[in-house]
Amino acid sequence: MSNEAMTLRDHLDELRKRLMFTVAFLVLAVIVAFVFRNLLLEFLLEPGYGSGDDRPIATEVLETVGVIFKVTLMAGFVATLPVILYQTIMFISPGLTGRERAYLYVLLPTVLIAFAGGATFAYLVLFPPAFLFLSEFGIEHVNPEIRISSYVGVIVSLMFWMGVVFQIPLVLFALARFGIVTPHLLSRFRRFAIVLAFIAAAIITPTFDPVNQVLVAVPIIILYELGIILARLGQRLRRGAAESDNRDERQSRPSRRAPFRLLKFWRWSLRFWKRGG
Repeated sequence: MSNEAMTLRDHLDELRKRLMFTVAFLVLAVIVAFVFRNLLLEFLLEPGYGSGDDRPIATEVLETVGVIFKVTLMAGFVATLPVILYQTIMFISPGLTGRERAYLYVLLPTVLIAFAGGATFAYLVLFPPAFLFLSEFGIEHVNPEIRISSYVGVIVSLMFWMGVVFQIPLVLFALARFGIVTPHLLSRFRRFAIVLAFIAAAIITPTFDPVNQVLVAVPIIILYELGIILARLGQRLRRGAAESDNRDERQSRPSRRAPFRLLKFWRWSLRFWKRGG
């Protein structure tokens, strides 16, 4: 059924089918994640505790069960995210132009890759020194016994926000492509961006250690500079698309001088044959 022939009820039926498929896939992903819950928990414990005998503690009866369900739900949602994006693309693509659909097909998978890159950076680079600082700070006065819920909450939050931070270049590219910002404006805003990067690092980082905050702020600044480069590309693509649309419009528009040129040609031909006669 074509998009023009689809009624509102047809759109709602299609949306319902896609939502049901997505929910079914989410339930299946959560079940699979629950089967491999021990591997997932070991994966999250690795950057903080490694292969040693130390492990976090649980001070409540349902704490470990709650953490495992939280981890399995999170893993199921992450596994379902590509399906959610695919169903979203397929639902809205009939109402888009060919060029907009191409940008959507390229940007959305890139969003997933960037998010995975940010989460990996937090897991491998950022969290181990942050956890070491937190677990050894004030160790001469207290015996650190980290709760499992607190540990999982910190590492999951850090991975999530770093995944969001890694979307900065893509966001700046999209804003420049649609003409909302310009590379010149982003370059002038660079000093404020550096200050905001350290403020964001102070909010994201669970420690007051300046070293860990720099580990977050420096990638944000680098991502902002990369976003300026991509914004230049987005601006060029916008100008190229505008010039292409104007060229197509000029070619499709009938020329007003065409009849006059044809009449002038026939008048010249008549004079030529008269002189020849």
